[in-house]
Amino acid sequence: MRLFDTHAHLHDKRFDADVNDVVARARAAAVIGLVTLGEDVATSLRDLKLARANAGFVYAAAGCHPHNADAMDAAAYAELRALCKGEAVVAVGEIGLDFYRNLSSREKQFEVFQWQLDLARELGKPVAVHCREAQDEMLPIINAWAHSDNAGRPLGVMHYFSGDATEGAHYASLGFMISIHTSITYPKSDALRDVARKLPLGALVVETDSPYGAPQSLRGKRNEPQHVIAAIEAIAELRGEPIERIAEATTANALRLFGIESRLTQPAGTPGRS
Repeated sequence: MRLFDTHAHLHDKRFDADVNDVVARARAAAVIGLVTLGEDVATSLRDLKLARANAGFVYAAAGCHPHNADAMDAAAYAELRALCKGEAVVAVGEIGLDFYRNLSSREKQFEVFQWQLDLARELGKPVAVHCREAQDEMLPIINAWAHSDNAGRPLGVMHYFSGDATEGAHYASLGFMISIHTSITYPKSDALRDVARKLPLGALVVETDSPYGAPQSLRGKRNEPQHVIAAIEAIAELRGEPIERIAEATTANALRLFGIESRLTQPAGTPGRS
């Protein structure tokens, strides 16, 4: 069985003491790869360094999270462009809009988000999109951007998806993957469970968003990529399908999304569940 965690933040300080062990535990749990995403230039650089140290297993994405949009200046734009152009960076992300915390001004969030969408289109790379309490503002932006991109490839992933099944189906029709995160195990995650049940399997990927969003059995503790199996198990139960089928389909979707199947290395350690 093969698993792939499409969204983690291994640059986070909570991993400083044992990030190599975290990677090893993921390998031992049948994870064949993961993407670690930057939130600004500095964290994108840290993720790129980690990816280079674990080539063929850890992949990097570079981007500016909406929380950090106000800090983007001409120098940061130039640095981020240079990072995203590199072959080792497989996606532009984490990018988007966040009107829940509003840690950056809305005007600047829009500016930085649109610039990164345009950069991704220019470079032919997928995007990892964050949307919190900004669904009405996000949809027309993505509609316009997606309709202007005719590459015939997955355009990106709606990370930590919080919309309903109708919204998810719309994004999937535009060419986006919908990410089912480990919080699907939470008692109040009925909307996400409905998405996982109703959308085509070909539109789904899974994530942990480590160190955030640990599954219900570990709630309140640090999340890790090894726990992505919790999302797989929940989807399998909801759809009445074998865990192995869900694992293989979501992994194949992730590899196609990021264009990395040819770069994979054989994971070390035990094969995990099968």
